[in-house]
Amino acid sequence: MATSNQKLYLLDYGAGNVRSLLNAVEKLGHTIEYIRSASDFDKADKIIFPGVGAFGYAMKALREKGFVEPLRAFVESGRPIMGICVGMQVMLEGSDESPDEPGLAILEGRVRLFDNTAKAVPHMGWNGAQVVHGASGAAAAGGAVPCIGKDARYYFVHSYGLAYTGQASQPQTVHTATRYGDETIVSSVWKRNVFGTQFHPEKSGTAGLALLRSFIETDLIRPSPSPQETGSAGVLLPRDIRDSLSVRVIACLDVRANDQGDLVVTKGDQYDVRVSASEGGHVRNLGKPVDLATRYYAEGADEIAFLNITSFRNMPFRDTPMLEVLRQASRCIFVPLTIGGGVRDIVDPDGLHKWTAVDVAGEYFRSGADKVSIGSDAVYAAERYWSRVAEGLDPLDGSTAIEQIAERYGRQAVVISVDPRRVYVASPESTAHHTVKTTIPGPNGELYCWYQCTVKGGREGRDTDVRQLVTACAALGAGEILLNCMDRDGTNSGYDLELIADVKGAVSIPVIASSGAGAPDHFSEVVDKTGVEAVLAAGIFHRREVPISAVK
Repeated sequence: MATSNQKLYLLDYGAGNVRSLLNAVEKLGHTIEYIRSASDFDKADKIIFPGVGAFGYAMKALREKGFVEPLRAFVESGRPIMGICVGMQVMLEGSDESPDEPGLAILEGRVRLFDNTAKAVPHMGWNGAQVVHGASGAAAAGGAVPCIGKDARYYFVHSYGLAYTGQASQPQTVHTATRYGDETIVSSVWKRNVFGTQFHPEKSGTAGLALLRSFIETDLIRPSPSPQETGSAGVLLPRDIRDSLSVRVIACLDVRANDQGDLVVTKGDQYDVRVSASEGGHVRNLGKPVDLATRYYAEGADEIAFLNITSFRNMPFRDTPMLEVLRQASRCIFVPLTIGGGVRDIVDPDGLHKWTAVDVAGEYFRSGADKVSIGSDAVYAAERYWSRVAEGLDPLDGSTAIEQIAERYGRQAVVISVDPRRVYVASPESTAHHTVKTTIPGPNGELYCWYQCTVKGGREGRDTDVRQLVTACAALGAGEILLNCMDRDGTNSGYDLELIADVKGAVSIPVIASSGAGAPDHFSEVVDKTGVEAVLAAGIFHRREVPISAVK
């Protein structure tokens, strides 16, 4: 059993959002310190090693900080260590994500890219984790075991995974396995003092907090395998692992300053956030951002998205109110947080401090965000992509915010927010854009339309259609599409199924359906008819017209 005076340390190599892990540890009543130098490894009784983003970036950062050998020595000392996501992967021999970059080889195995032929990649959402060995030596000896619930779901977000076979020596290292579509992967490892999860316990609600508690408050030491564990007898095979992935329900909060300068959650009617002139013309105020987000977490939202629709150009970026919103929200909300708005190159009002889009994203991540949403700049990036294709140039030159953020923090951290609207045409030959045959005729009886991308909050249309946008952004490294629809926004008439089905068929990354939900049946309809990985709503949740529990 762990003692209260054990020193818990966090190994941070500069990857994304570690604030959520710090907050989770504090929520459990413990403190944790950073490993800032190689000498800090000797001070630690336990280490939590979170990782987000690219395998190669993580290994390079560990080497540059001089952490590789101290980390190996810590493991050899027998003191407990817990790796999370990439923090688990780098303990393996290598990854196809960075084929020339060897892993730490503390555990056997190599991480490989998911096959996206029959499913979306990244694997993103809440899935189960099944213990694969029939009996644990630790449990048989009365020792502590990781607290992983039989029917619990945990939050996964990754494109690469370690295949689970159940053969050879795998059962001596693997603790749980998870099925995603047609593939089964290792979702947690446990070998002697090394424990690791592919999923993010700090983003997995109460189930994840319980798992973190079991690592912090007990010593998870797995004994050497007994004779019955050295073979495959009593070990689950890949076919025994069930697919428990659920459709994510996301609560979205449009945040802006009202006329008095207060930060409020608002909701537009086809992107107009002000009430009618007869009602005063003021900005709709549906509540305070952190208060509403906390309510949604308590009601069971799988994710929460903050979309900042105020520019805040008159203040230094570090003083932007949304950073404080994230800090406060991440202290009490333990599901993924997305932030949208302002993820681009910016210059502070004094003209002295310049922020690249990667810098902006990094500050959001350090404040508590897990993903950043890019809107207008994604349209400009897609236009540049197709322009370079037409000129015979390499469209992937690393110059866009999408590419740079994905390289640093992983493609799962980049969401593309799309704001399209219908443009009706008489026939597909009437336009150069990709068209959809529609069951909702246009004003002149047109049976075809194309979906025009917009920028600047829907105020400006571009000569780019939604299929051009999503395919370009997926190629540039985006991990997810947040698909809005200007025609359905605020109407409560249901999602635009034609738009969503068309986009879902064009990309192999996850798609979030947004705009138009007004009843529980609208959510099930869009999932059944389009196969989207997530559904999002705002106003009906804010006004309690439809409870999140009814949707789930």
